Amino acid sequence: MPVAPTLQKYLDQTVTYEMISHDPTMSSTRTAEACHVPGDCVAKGVVLRRDGGYMLAILPASHHIHLSDLRMQLGDKVDLASEDEIAQLFCDCERGAVPPVGECYGLDVIVDDSIDVQREIYMEGGDHATLIHLGRGQFAQLTVEAWHGHFTAHN
Repeated sequence: MPVAPTLQKYLDQTVTYEMISHDPTMSSTRTAEACHVPGDCVAKGVVLRRDGGYMLAILPASHHIHLSDLRMQLGDKVDLASEDEIAQLFCDCERGAVPPVGECYGLDVIVDDSIDVQREIYMEGGDHATLIHLGRGQFAQLTVEAWHGHFTAHN
C-alpha cells in the first residue's frame, strides 16, 4: 500500500516534502533505524480518546507518552484509543501506521515540544514502507492549529 491518499492529498496542497521508500517496518523506531534517521526526528502519531471524541498526540519515535501529563494539560478524560477505533479513523492507512497529521482526518492535535525543536522531521506515510521528510517550517505549517505542550519522556 502506498502513502495514504487522504494524507498525500493534504500534503500536496499544504507543504513541500520528500518521500523515502524503505523496507517494511512495524514501528516508528524501527523505521528510524532502517532509514538511518535519529528517532528524535521521526514524528509518530498516538490516537487519544478525549471527552467522547478523538485527538492526535504527536511525539518523537524515541519518546513515550505520559498520559498523566496529558491529563493535566487536557483534562482527566484522556486515554489511548483502541486499535479498532484507530482503524476507523484512519481507514485509508495500514494498521499501526498512523501518520502524525490530524487535520486532514478531522482530529485536533497536540504536539510535544521535543519534536518542535528538530530541524528535520520524518514521519510515517500511513503505510509501513514510506517515510515522509519535511523541514521544521513545513512541519510547523501542518501543525499550525495544534496545541503544544510537554507530555513525553525519552525511551
